[in-house]
Amino acid sequence: MQNSADLLSLLDALSGKRVLVIGDVMLDRFVYGTAARISPEAPIPVLNITHQTKMLGGAGNVVRNIASMGGEALLVSVVGEDTDGAEISDILSNTGGLTPHLVKSVGRPTTLKTRFIADGQQLLRSDQEATHELQPATAEKLLKAYKSALESADIVVLSDYAKGVLSDPVLKEAIALARAANLPIIADPKSEDFSRYAGVTLLTPNRKEMIAASGKPCGTNGEVETAALNVLAKTGLETLLVTRSEAGMSLITEESAHHIAAEAQEVFDVSGAGDSVIAALALAHGAGAPLLEAANLANLAGSIAVAKSGTAAVSREELMEAVQAAEIHGLEEKITSLAMALERVSNWRSRGLKVGFTNGCFDLVHPGHISLIQQSKAECDRLIVGLNTDDSIKRLKGPDRPVTSENSRAIVLASLSDIDLVVPFAEDTPITLIEAIKPDVLVKGADYTVETVVGADIVQAYGGRVHLAELKDGFSTTGTIQRLLGKKEGTKQS
Repeated sequence: MQNSADLLSLLDALSGKRVLVIGDVMLDRFVYGTAARISPEAPIPVLNITHQTKMLGGAGNVVRNIASMGGEALLVSVVGEDTDGAEISDILSNTGGLTPHLVKSVGRPTTLKTRFIADGQQLLRSDQEATHELQPATAEKLLKAYKSALESADIVVLSDYAKGVLSDPVLKEAIALARAANLPIIADPKSEDFSRYAGVTLLTPNRKEMIAASGKPCGTNGEVETAALNVLAKTGLETLLVTRSEAGMSLITEESAHHIAAEAQEVFDVSGAGDSVIAALALAHGAGAPLLEAANLANLAGSIAVAKSGTAAVSREELMEAVQAAEIHGLEEKITSLAMALERVSNWRSRGLKVGFTNGCFDLVHPGHISLIQQSKAECDRLIVGLNTDDSIKRLKGPDRPVTSENSRAIVLASLSDIDLVVPFAEDTPITLIEAIKPDVLVKGADYTVETVVGADIVQAYGGRVHLAELKDGFSTTGTIQRLLGKKEGTKQS
């Protein structure tokens, strides 16, 4: 990965950069539930729906990511005169950092993709869409809105999902207008004919699209280079960024090839990950970063997106955390704020995972602490540890504590494989964390009773449970400190 200081500096430069996105906007609906039985009517599972969510998809998810990363997004697209189109308009109007330029098309439905998910597994997807070219009058209105938006843009993204918005005439005119305005252009293709995108600064096919366009294998770095050079020669394109899932990315021109390794992440859902990549790439290049530097940031954005549920947006804070985490070999990634922890918890719960919580000072970690943590993890799938800050410990245990700093204690805890997240808290008790996280299991040592465990009543009220872990005799941080002080005093007297 590129130097972290350079990437952090680049993140600061993203703020306020204006990215104009033209393409296919859609509405993504996710229907969640459980499937515990088979239908008597057909050999299919019955989905017992628990909740539903809707969010922007396609070009809409690109602009959502741009805004989340600190940029400003201008969206030019087409929706139908229907309830789904109205909902897209409402979402855009109520999201900061977005300026929509939507053209309504009579008789053309808004693209709607519905995914049915049971216990973290997608069962079915249904699509409502039209893919024919826009009517001439609609295309004219679209290009008029695009030309107006170009005046305030720093870079252009062509977000092609093959739903008819970027037809050949519209695509050709959009590229010509951006070039006349001297703006860089990044295109995310869906057509196998890459020559349609001639004139763009960068084309970003995925591995499957690259194989289809070149007719060549794209497994190894060498194969990707050969395929890319073949396409560049045939199409007149200048640069390709081939996204290769677990193999990372390859940035290729006729003169050079750079292969960027994937950042290791727990892959949950690849929906919309390409949109996060395009958003980061466009913002970074629009901020003046060379394409290789922009691609490194985009690679990080993609690694964050695949660990999320649904078509999720990547935030500037997450990018910053990812840069810092990579610098210290992933330990810092586990140490997070409550807000960031809640997003991880949401992803875990959408997969049906049970979340546990315990807390403490963990000053001078000893075998008793390790036993508590091991027992806590045995009660859940993902374990969050609330960690008292230095100031909190001073109030609870006196001015001479803690003996190890908050950062040191957090890093030690994060290095333990049984702990999935460490969330520092400054209050005397973790009640705020418990109320927000709503753990399925709350764990404390057996020196407490259920009635005296902070937050026990809250957890039990929504159906969670409290587990009292067995204590490992003979271990106490306070006792250890007292013995060390006693030994020093005895030495002085002798």
